[in-house]
Amino acid sequence: MTMLSYDFMQRALIAAIVVGLTAPLIGVFLVQRRLALLGDGMGHVALTGVGLAFLVGTAPLPTALVVATAGAILLEVIRLRSRTAGDVALALVFYGGIAGGVLLTSLSGSRGSSALNQYLFGSLSTISMGDLIALLVAAAIVLVILGLLGRQLFVLSLDPDLAHVQGLNTTRLSMLLTVLASITVVLGMRTVGLLLISAIMIVPIAAAQQLTGSFRSTAIAGIAIGIASCALGLGASFSADVPPGPTIVLLALACFAACALAGRLIPRRGRREPAQAGDANRPMERGVE
Repeated sequence: MTMLSYDFMQRALIAAIVVGLTAPLIGVFLVQRRLALLGDGMGHVALTGVGLAFLVGTAPLPTALVVATAGAILLEVIRLRSRTAGDVALALVFYGGIAGGVLLTSLSGSRGSSALNQYLFGSLSTISMGDLIALLVAAAIVLVILGLLGRQLFVLSLDPDLAHVQGLNTTRLSMLLTVLASITVVLGMRTVGLLLISAIMIVPIAAAQQLTGSFRSTAIAGIAIGIASCALGLGASFSADVPPGPTIVLLALACFAACALAGRLIPRRGRREPAQAGDANRPMERGVE
């Protein structure tokens, strides 16, 4: 029997494709804003939501979604209302999230502790139809928001001062981007895992940057690499009977290595020319930022 003969694998494959599509779309903005580690921080906050769900007996995915969104808002409030630098604010939320998640999971008893690995590193067999529907709805919301506000987020990611001069509400846009990142982290927790979902947000974009010269082409290539990594990694994890998260991430890293090698062999014009506001076809700055 092929892997798609199993209902749980059909659900897992759909979830993997959705994650491979959505995560790089958010990651391209995070890379441009030099917030590559934001996904890691949000993953640890979502861990608190999973622990809370184990403790009170609610569904982990919606609970983690609410907690991660609240953590994203708290992060932006800390950055705006205090003198705490962005990286320090992220560290505070990061450590608070992981501590809360471990504590709440421990309080929930052995059942929660035994199930925790499924959310940390992903699991093929735990994606229910309800989880898949919630994932598709959340992904649709992310895609609609990006479709409506993608250009504004691009300008913000390129230059916050320029965005302010153009009359954009940079505070709300920054908070929106952080919330979208937190939603994306929760989307991938069943397939890739909370500890590794950030890699699918960043690594495909980093790989695409080795071959592309514009923001839009980087996003498109990153999506292609993300979907391929998630789908092929899922199949490999099924065949080898290993957790899907590490398999998917290692495959994405292999894509990065191949793209980096190809990028050295195939010179690109305009590689160092920075992206310009109002033209998503212009080159973005080189490298993972």
